[in-house]
Amino acid sequence: MTKSKKVELGKLARKPICPAVLKSMTTTLKDLLAQRAQLDAAISKARKEASEEGLRKVHELVAEFGFTAQQVFPWKPVVKKVAYKYRDEKSGASWTGRGRAPVWIAGKNREDFLIEPPKTQEGPFLAEMAAASAKQ
Repeated sequence: MTKSKKVELGKLARKPICPAVLKSMTTTLKDLLAQRAQLDAAISKARKEASEEGLRKVHELVAEFGFTAQQVFPWKPVVKKVAYKYRDEKSGASWTGRGRAPVWIAGKNREDFLIEPPKTQEGPFLAEMAAASAKQ
């Protein structure tokens, strides 16, 4: 390219664009938001149709093969760890206090085997507090 052509291209790039041309070339924010709303509606409709079709297929397969809920949606029950409440000092065996009592504690006073003695409430009880406030 020669120097004169570079100058001409530079002049072309600096010319202002006619507002009517610019308006037709660009999309306004309002137009874009309207297009997005239309797309969102189309996506929602397509998703609903696809989910209905999928659910229909699942129902057909469950009916055809006699699947159970456990087979379709396998789950494992959550095992809750329970702290031991009682301990036999002789054998070292422990028991949570749930289920059938072990032989070493059956028929005996369970308080003797408690791992932590029950916490006693410190301070006045509510009934005592109420009686004291009534006297005042």
